[in-house]
Amino acid sequence: MILPGAALAELAVHAGDQVGCDTVDELTVHAPLVLPARGALALRVTVDDNRAVAIHTRPDTAAADDPWTRHASGTVVPTEPVSTAGLAVWPPADAEPLEIGHLYDDLADTGLHYGPIFQGLHAAWRAGDEVYAEVTLPDTTPVAGFGLHPALFDAALHAAAFGGFTGPAEAGRTRLPFAWNGVSLHAVGATALRVRLAPAGPDAVSLTFADSTGTPVAQVRKLHFRAMDTSAPGDALFAVDWVDVAVTGSDAGFEVVDSVDLPEALTRLQAAGDER
Repeated sequence: MILPGAALAELAVHAGDQVGCDTVDELTVHAPLVLPARGALALRVTVDDNRAVAIHTRPDTAAADDPWTRHASGTVVPTEPVSTAGLAVWPPADAEPLEIGHLYDDLADTGLHYGPIFQGLHAAWRAGDEVYAEVTLPDTTPVAGFGLHPALFDAALHAAAFGGFTGPAEAGRTRLPFAWNGVSLHAVGATALRVRLAPAGPDAVSLTFADSTGTPVAQVRKLHFRAMDTSAPGDALFAVDWVDVAVTGSDAGFEVVDSVDLPEALTRLQAAGDER
């Protein structure tokens, strides 16, 4: 289970806000934050005197001198102005509705399985090279303590699939958020969003978020996506290896064979009188 990249961006925005720099100018994801099946992680989010932000974790059982894993790093700056032009009228004029019925089934086929709270994209439209989307949280979802709830933030990114913003599909690989630029938050407590997605270069998209009245909530100046292999097993650091072991002691009554054909080996052993 991987923490969404949107959650890393939200953490960086919150950390920057503590020092008067509530825009994430740049944030690069170095390693996915994998949540353990059991136990917990210690989380460390820092902003230094040069406005550099970094997000680290390690097991909460780690010793004081154990290393931290860096998941993302970048810089924060003071707030940038934001425009929500085109989001006051909803749905946008002259926009064509898009069919999204099988979106989450299609994403599951690429290796991305979203739980109910993350399946928040409910409607989408296209107007020229821009895509507009409507995302909501389930009614009972608590939003206290978040600037922008990560599940709502992440659901807005799902609409990028309709504009080709994430790049071409590849067998066994899917594209996930990699580098964030100009992430700023202007209102908290949102449970529903109007979203505008526009091209921002190869494999990149800009996003503007507003509430149900068209009032600015957040923006992302540019978000780059990068392909990730989803065909590897969960324990990708483990592998099968063959180690030759020298025979020690007496091998009387046994025959050393090189073949790994088990039925053949058993037949030869039984012929030698070994019933094991």
